Amino acid sequence: MNKRKEDLIYVGIDLHKDSHTAVILDCWNTKLGEITFANTPAEFPKLIRKVSKFCTENKEPVYGLENAYGYGRGLAVWLIAKGLMVKDVNTSLAHRQAKCRAMYKKSDSDDAEAIALATINMLDSLPDACPNDAYWSLSQMVNRRDNIMTQRIRLKNQLHEQLCIAYPSYKQFFEDIRRKTALFFWEHYPSEKYLRGKTPESLADEMKDVGHNSFSVRRCKVILDAVKRDHTKAKEYQNYRDVITKGLVKDLQHYDEQLKAVDKELEQLYHDLGCTLATMPGLNITTAVKIMSEIGDVNRFPNPAKLAQFAGIAPINLSSAGKGKDKASKQGNRRLQATLYFLAIQMIQVSTKGKPRNPIFRDYYDRKLAEGKNAKLVLVSIARRLVNIIYGMLKNKTEYRLPCLETGEVSE
Repeated sequence: MNKRKEDLIYVGIDLHKDSHTAVILDCWNTKLGEITFANTPAEFPKLIRKVSKFCTENKEPVYGLENAYGYGRGLAVWLIAKGLMVKDVNTSLAHRQAKCRAMYKKSDSDDAEAIALATINMLDSLPDACPNDAYWSLSQMVNRRDNIMTQRIRLKNQLHEQLCIAYPSYKQFFEDIRRKTALFFWEHYPSEKYLRGKTPESLADEMKDVGHNSFSVRRCKVILDAVKRDHTKAKEYQNYRDVITKGLVKDLQHYDEQLKAVDKELEQLYHDLGCTLATMPGLNITTAVKIMSEIGDVNRFPNPAKLAQFAGIAPINLSSAGKGKDKASKQGNRRLQATLYFLAIQMIQVSTKGKPRNPIFRDYYDRKLAEGKNAKLVLVSIARRLVNIIYGMLKNKTEYRLPCLETGEVSE
């Protein structure tokens, strides 16, 4: 950016579903104006007219939007189409600015001012808002998948709650109570009274189709013997709880189908975008699309360092009087930061046969630990190097190539 900070007017916008609030500041943090307008394109010109009153002496506005890919996406697209400068301000950065202010009160106006301050103070490091339709759709699909996973966990916990009363030894029946065969069983036998008169052979015959002949008579005998040992007595109102169990099974089956459909679409979108991240060992398509959804169009970052700054992947040195130590950053995109840290852990894993998933990163990890480095900081360092690799793969659409261990260096 060639413009001096004095030549710009800073507009911080707090985004909501129905309306947005914008606060206008100059480079000296002086509040010039404020406006609240509806979240509809017909209202967006009001913001331009308000801001233009302060763009005297050839000053230009720069708009800081807190998450330009959510409720503010429509506004971001509209502003960019007008040729205006739009920055994506991470929520944690705006929150940090708000906490630093004395007598801070939570309101839309205060939040918008904090976003404007973050835009002023971190103008050169903030990424340009780039609400590309493909990456926005990808982000929506990833969010949909996360919501489905959350619902499945919630329903599974509720099913555990019902089963532990109906079948005290239910954990001996199946390795995972959410498998297809398990759900079929809970749906047809929500409590032990439905098993009365059943023999291992008759139960196995009933389960053979859903279990693809893998549900043996021996397995059925284990279940029936466990039920017999429990000596479960008929409980009052159990029939009402059976209805709950059957309903939970139906819900889990529904979300399993939804998850399968979303995963299929995500894989298709992954290939449509020409992504190659899944060629890296330890990184599947699910993790790849999660990374892509947080980064968006990688071209909005001029270099890997800017992407690392956006992700908050870089140890920070805290020192005084020449003494101090490195600590992991708590800034940046926390979801992307967590995913990259998890990926770093995947890189150093060793199989049961003693073969490391990524020999280069494993060698680097072992050497740094031998030097007395903190394990978490070494993983952050590996995540930082992964940022360089991911940036290059997304930028050039190249596949991952494992470097030679003889170099003794982690790939950059």
